[in-house]
Amino acid sequence: MSGFAGGNVNSRVVDILSGVVPLLKLICLTVIGLLLAHPKTQLVPRATFRLLSKLVFALFLPCLIFTELGESITLENIVQWWFIPVNVLLSAVIGSLIGYLVVLICRPPPEFNRFTIVMTAFGNTGNLLLAIVSSVCHTKANPFGPSCNSRGVSYVSFAQWVAVILVYTVVYHMMEPPLEYYEVVEEEGIEIEEVNVDNHDVSRPLLVVAEWPGIEDKETEHCKTPFIARVFNSISSVSQASLPEVDFGGENGGESSSPRSIQCLAEPRVMRRMRVVAEQTPVKHILQPPTIASLLAIIIGSVPQLKSVVFGYDAPLSFITDSLNIMGSAMVPSVMLVLGGMLSEGPNESTLGLRTTIGISVARLLVLPLVGIGIVMSADKLGLISSADPMFKFVLLLQYSTPSAILLGAIASLRGYAVREASALLFWQHIFALLSLTFYIVIFFKLTVENTVQGMP
Repeated sequence: MSGFAGGNVNSRVVDILSGVVPLLKLICLTVIGLLLAHPKTQLVPRATFRLLSKLVFALFLPCLIFTELGESITLENIVQWWFIPVNVLLSAVIGSLIGYLVVLICRPPPEFNRFTIVMTAFGNTGNLLLAIVSSVCHTKANPFGPSCNSRGVSYVSFAQWVAVILVYTVVYHMMEPPLEYYEVVEEEGIEIEEVNVDNHDVSRPLLVVAEWPGIEDKETEHCKTPFIARVFNSISSVSQASLPEVDFGGENGGESSSPRSIQCLAEPRVMRRMRVVAEQTPVKHILQPPTIASLLAIIIGSVPQLKSVVFGYDAPLSFITDSLNIMGSAMVPSVMLVLGGMLSEGPNESTLGLRTTIGISVARLLVLPLVGIGIVMSADKLGLISSADPMFKFVLLLQYSTPSAILLGAIASLRGYAVREASALLFWQHIFALLSLTFYIVIFFKLTVENTVQGMP
């Protein structure tokens, strides 16, 4: 009996270490970045981290996605992996509902209601997830078997295009400056830092440039104004003078048609406003280097003739994919170094309130993972998850457990809305995520690896 009890204790210790060790590896890389960028030491200038983030965004991450996803993807896999993008949508919808509950319970300042929902709903399903998977697989005794890293990176990469579309459409519009807040600024003539951001200001938070290099070149005419609120409020209360006018002039010489013809041909008012808003949606930003790499990998990997030319030891272009693979291996350490540089700046002053900050962090890091466990395990029992790979379920569970996406801080800067609040919240979430992720990774191992082993004949 004593030997059996001792075996249980050893098993529990091994389970705990299996969840702690991968994060300890990432913490070491993050601490190194923090020490290098800390204001008191400044062994590496801040500008270097800006350049490193650009390399991650434009080179290392696309190379990693293309090589791993392209080699693993097939037409059969695309059909089997359908639940991965659906899971991203489910996590965003459920996270939005939980974020709305946080608003009702914590009662943040009214201008931060939408901000609270967004920060609760959208987690980091990209760089941090890739780092966790790579760290878990970076050992011969990893619980997911051979080719662990390749499969994990492929699953994460296959979900990224959905998250990117959500961020540059739904999140972009939800992070619009509130109309009332913006009007107060205009009436009193007060200059607000979030609204009047200098495009060439080197003091822009590192978290902004770390996730979206070159963001200063992406600003548009209406990105820092409550454009949607002015468009749709004009239906009843606001003057239409600020709305773009539609030219209903005739085709011949620009002559105007009769009032009756204008009334017949004019599109409905609500549809017109929806079209105006759609024109201001920055869908062109969706085609970023990582997204392009994902699309190319899916296209090439799905066509056997192309795949045999690009991927494989005997492929004619294998020297190119090998070179890209070497560059992609630098993605994880570079990302964690940049994260350390971001944390070295410390939290900014925030007017969000301590209660709301704690509410968002608890909902994102503790409550949402529990909901995710229920959804993923239920989907598995219902037969919706066709893949028997434990890494597949592990990635699905991780999508609910990460802190808010760092890209949300970049969107906040682009929209001129809650920049300091986003910076402070992301700082504290990534600090406390070290504890929550350790706890949940241990649980995820039990739910995926052990259950799979027990279910095998």
